[in-house]
Amino acid sequence: MYESSITKRILKPLLGFLLLMASYTFGQDVTVTGTVTDENKIPIPGANVIILNTTTGTQTDFDGKYTINVASGETLRFSYIGYAAQTITLTGQTVVDVTLVEDASQLDEVVVVGYGSRKKSDITGAVSSVKSEELNAFPVLDAAQALQGRAAGVVVQSNNGGEPGAPINIQIRGNTSINASSNPLIVVDGFVGAVFPQPNDIESIEVLKDASATAIYGSQGANGVVLVTTKKGRSGRLTVEFNTNYAAQSTSNQLDLLNADEFASFQQAINPSYEQGPANTDWQDLIYRNGYTTNHQFSFSGGAENINFYASANYFKQEGVVINSDFERVTFLANIDAQVTDKLKLGANLFGSRGNQNGVPTQSTGQTANGGGDDVVSSAFRFSPDLGVLDANGLNTINSVGDDIDNPFAVATESVNETKTDNYRANLYADYELMEGLSFKTTFGFSTTNIFDGLFRPSTLITTAGGNTGGRAIVASSQNTNLISENYLTYNKELGKGNLTLLAGYSYQKNRTEGFSAGAENFTSDSFSFFNLAAGAVQLTPTSSFSERELQSQFGRLNYDYDDKYLFTATVRRDGASNFAANNKYAIFPSGAIGWKISNEDFLKDNQKISNLKLRASYGVTGNQAISAFQSLARFDNVLSIINGQQVGAVVPDQAANPNLKWESSFQTNIGLDLGLFSNRVALSVDYYNIDTKDLLLADQGQPEFLGFLTAASIRNVGEINNKGLEISLNTVNVTNDNFSWTTDFNWSRNRNTVEALIGGLDVFLDASPGYFNIDRTHILREGETAGVFWGFEYRGVYQGGDLPEGTAVFEGAEAGDQLFTDVADENGVTDGVITTADQKIIGDPTPDFTIGITNNFTYKNFDLNIFFQGVYGGDVMNLTNVQLFNGDSNATREILNSWTPSNTDTNIPRAALRGKQISSRFVEDGSYLRLKNIALGYTLPSNVSEKIGMDTVRFSLSGQNLLTFSDYSGLDPEVSFFGSGGGNSSSANTTNGFDFGNYPNVKSYTFSLNLRF
Repeated sequence: MYESSITKRILKPLLGFLLLMASYTFGQDVTVTGTVTDENKIPIPGANVIILNTTTGTQTDFDGKYTINVASGETLRFSYIGYAAQTITLTGQTVVDVTLVEDASQLDEVVVVGYGSRKKSDITGAVSSVKSEELNAFPVLDAAQALQGRAAGVVVQSNNGGEPGAPINIQIRGNTSINASSNPLIVVDGFVGAVFPQPNDIESIEVLKDASATAIYGSQGANGVVLVTTKKGRSGRLTVEFNTNYAAQSTSNQLDLLNADEFASFQQAINPSYEQGPANTDWQDLIYRNGYTTNHQFSFSGGAENINFYASANYFKQEGVVINSDFERVTFLANIDAQVTDKLKLGANLFGSRGNQNGVPTQSTGQTANGGGDDVVSSAFRFSPDLGVLDANGLNTINSVGDDIDNPFAVATESVNETKTDNYRANLYADYELMEGLSFKTTFGFSTTNIFDGLFRPSTLITTAGGNTGGRAIVASSQNTNLISENYLTYNKELGKGNLTLLAGYSYQKNRTEGFSAGAENFTSDSFSFFNLAAGAVQLTPTSSFSERELQSQFGRLNYDYDDKYLFTATVRRDGASNFAANNKYAIFPSGAIGWKISNEDFLKDNQKISNLKLRASYGVTGNQAISAFQSLARFDNVLSIINGQQVGAVVPDQAANPNLKWESSFQTNIGLDLGLFSNRVALSVDYYNIDTKDLLLADQGQPEFLGFLTAASIRNVGEINNKGLEISLNTVNVTNDNFSWTTDFNWSRNRNTVEALIGGLDVFLDASPGYFNIDRTHILREGETAGVFWGFEYRGVYQGGDLPEGTAVFEGAEAGDQLFTDVADENGVTDGVITTADQKIIGDPTPDFTIGITNNFTYKNFDLNIFFQGVYGGDVMNLTNVQLFNGDSNATREILNSWTPSNTDTNIPRAALRGKQISSRFVEDGSYLRLKNIALGYTLPSNVSEKIGMDTVRFSLSGQNLLTFSDYSGLDPEVSFFGSGGGNSSSANTTNGFDFGNYPNVKSYTFSLNLRF
């Protein structure tokens, strides 16, 4: 053993040294071979391999391999455009493999913009880029989810917590409307209005935020634009990739509710005759389960000299954490690009998906069932814990207090909510170079979205729209088709020290939507589900609908860059839309922007610290097509009437015509600064913006009722809303060397939203509470305030009896232990000593003070670690769940055990009693949170090991999502999205924010992922 150690430590190094000296002495040439790859272990064809200080060299082949004869002691230089060159001095090696790393100082990143691309250094607008490695840092169903916390000014949220297949809401720079959608325009590979492809298929996402970037999309750009570029093939050998992951999921939180004994004591304090039930049921445990997701993606790409291709197929499945909820989807994508001649390039982008969602009722509006009993999650909180799933007669139990609602386990397991969605898209293009610098591109695209919804409530559900009707079934289907043709010329010309780019084009879009629904009740058997409507004894009135819109546009853009210092961009688009009124069919949307590359001025260009300094400023107008087809026209609606005992159809006036109705228009100013330090190892971007959205489309309730219109409110352009904010993005390369690197990406954004003008300056009261709450005001639109601030009573604690504290009052008939509120003075400063609706006021603001995202990436040799935090500071949450749980007619959280009693007066919780569901500041909580969104540890096998098993790359990773949330919020999750009695449409998202009731719970996940590349 000792002799072997001597050999290793002394003899082998000595022998190596002697061989090296011999090699230098005789100067013998050796043949060196190897492979040049990028950071993803993909071979780089055409890389230069040069003997330093000579003209002798070679290039790598399609597989990234090279062979060169070189004398020991000489130095090889490896280089490729966009990558940092490497030099390696030979000391006897015959195999040298090299990994080239992208060099930010050499690679001036190209960023996709509307109808073209620009070098990032030449961008004058506010654009955020998200690359594929960020999108795939952790597994998500929808690529939109991966944007959360990645780009300043972009707020991303699921419409219903962790529900399988739930839609994702994106908002850029706040809500710029009241009644119209604030969702951005999604453009995928040039197709306007597309759906997101799978994250693994995406090369990059650009978020266009200011008018300079979005005005090229005119009346569709007011809410920002998200440009998605999918992956393409490249010439070289065929590359095959397989990605798979499995995630175990569970609820991230549960409420601490009363058990059966505690519940019975609580109810007996309210009603001494209450008799405790026979069970002790934790309804949360019954409806929740351990869920999982699994995701498998297979792709292959490659190309020959004149054609490239990329194709993929994906299968995603999620078993939700609420029983009987799941989602399954299959997608495919294909991109083909062919250089037919030196001048002509053709291409095709194809996409298709089939999704199948089985859901359970959540986020109840309280309007579709007695007492809102169709909501599984909120019912699990409300339902009596001293009852079991079945009663003594083997029937589903009904709540013992409050509203008669079915138990949540029965609703979850016996209801049927199925949605099937097909999305297909085809986009073809031809790009022809007419002459040097001038090219013409034409695209033709078609997409269709088909949705089928089936709903069934069996007769065994006594109160949930089933038992009272002998079972109810409803089917609905809709089809949306979108046809688009775009044609544009692009001209590039060098003019002395300047570069000129001109763009001019024409666009045509046609959108058609058809819908149908039918239903039946009173079935002879529950086994039919919704597949046999004819078996229902009562046929519900069927409905059908049709709408069609056309948009014709002309657009142009001018970019001029002088001396690589001074930048100018001008954009204009003229849109004509069929859904607007006769007097306002067309509108023009202009914008202009300037940029100054200060770092390229003589006084800074040789600065060793400042590598980039640019100022940007822009101003422009964009629009929002905020009305549906026919909304500006005089319309009739159908009604049913009885004549001579017979039901007949009739029509009545629905709305008056408004020939002057037009777009909502957003006037936006943006001032930005880009700063790079120390060869861009520190990169900072700061943007300030101001958006005035005018001509808001609001319903004027002042129309006289005697005119006889069904829709009493007429739509007019009368409102105004303002958003202003600040965005900061900071990217740093903290450490980088051969074995270890550490980078940090940080973004911070703040948006202030203000309602500037409403009809007649009058307040608009809104309601987001479940219908069975029987209240009509939860939030308000008021000039000078944020849209949708909370409205209610200001809670002042518990009344202790005797004289009231100054400035407070109680409801008439109150006694010691009841709620105490602020007694709001009237306009004359007089208070009445009794709480009425006149004492309601603004009690909270759901708008966050700021949002943040922080990502740290570490690499050590073949290991990589990603840690991603996302958070919100400020922003109130209206906890409607607690409004329900603290009014005495349901179960409650254990906090109720500290209720006021004559012997427990030092408490903020009123006495146990039945009371109305008042909206007050008692239920307004701070919604701030900081969440560990993702932590992932990965390992990539060394290339010599993976090559032995016939693979280019083998990577494993373990990750966790939503593992930690730091928040003082008492509900399930501070990231809430209840849209209230309005039902969750996109327009309600503008004014109904920060409400929590019956949301599908958020989930935490533990994920194993495997990536194989051949």
